[in-house]
Amino acid sequence: MKTLVSKFFKDESGATAIEYGLIAALIAVAIIVVVGLVGENLEDTFQSVADGLSGAE
Repeated sequence: MKTLVSKFFKDESGATAIEYGLIAALIAVAIIVVVGLVGENLEDTFQSVADGLSGAE
């Protein structure tokens, strides 16, 4: 029983999977933030173009 518990605490494969999961989550959050910021800038750009075209009539 003692060796089983000792093997369990020495096994690091679960910790590695958790680390990869955390890294993937951080990358996903970064992508969401960047896409949100770029989307706002694109919306402003398209609105400026639309305003310019409506004034050209």
